[in-house]
Amino acid sequence: MRLATLRKGDATVAVRVDSDTTATVIDGYADLSALLSDSDWKSLAEKASGENVALADADYAPVVPNPSKIVCVGLNYGTHIKEMGRDLPEYPTLFSKFKEALTGPYDDVIVPAYAAGQIDWEAELAVVIGKQAYQVSEADAAEYIAGYSVINDYTMRDYQYRTLQWDQGKTFEKTSGFGPFLDTDYVLGTKIETRLEGEVMQSASTDDLVFTPAKLVDYLSHIVTLQPGDVIITGTTGGVGHARKPARYVQDGETVEVSIEGLGSVRNKTIVK
Repeated sequence: MRLATLRKGDATVAVRVDSDTTATVIDGYADLSALLSDSDWKSLAEKASGENVALADADYAPVVPNPSKIVCVGLNYGTHIKEMGRDLPEYPTLFSKFKEALTGPYDDVIVPAYAAGQIDWEAELAVVIGKQAYQVSEADAAEYIAGYSVINDYTMRDYQYRTLQWDQGKTFEKTSGFGPFLDTDYVLGTKIETRLEGEVMQSASTDDLVFTPAKLVDYLSHIVTLQPGDVIITGTTGGVGHARKPARYVQDGETVEVSIEGLGSVRNKTIVK
């Protein structure tokens, strides 16, 4: 099953995506964050019979717009770890992103001119939590995952490396395209890619993850309770602009497309102001 959050006038609605062209409104829920807070969310989505919505001109909001937590994982693909000259980690490298960093999967990304010197792309698989998880084992983790989506962990490298802590380069306002769908049935092992102005920059498989979604749910839930609608961003693969020689960064007017086979794409044009 695929779910999404669509903008409709001045509001948003949660929908079940029925085909490439149509969706059904899940009445009573303004977005997927609200829906996932209901313990019966999956049945409610499956049985929804609200208004039919045409997707051809739909305006997609961030798929889960109001997570209580967004936990990001650095250096989690073997290819990316090698290009950065590091050893495989024993434990996940964690940092945070705030919900204000999220934007729709097809929105323009507006970057302040003072932060536009080293804009980089990071194709990532997003894991969305479906029910409260505390001290959950890896073996049981799958039942706590609502589904998966696509996100671009857009990064301002000059801000990121101002200190040893990365958050400041990772959470600029409305820079992380997130969506278009939450897929409840996705299975690891499909192609993940980034294209800059149509040119392939990153290409790998999501089964190259060092720490799988199940391992991350296990690890994180032994630190803090994961709430329904929380997001785990699982890390990027090799091919980031900062690691290239010479380095390559996103320029004003350029479009970055991040796609995961089976989950769709986010596609954001960068506007420097």
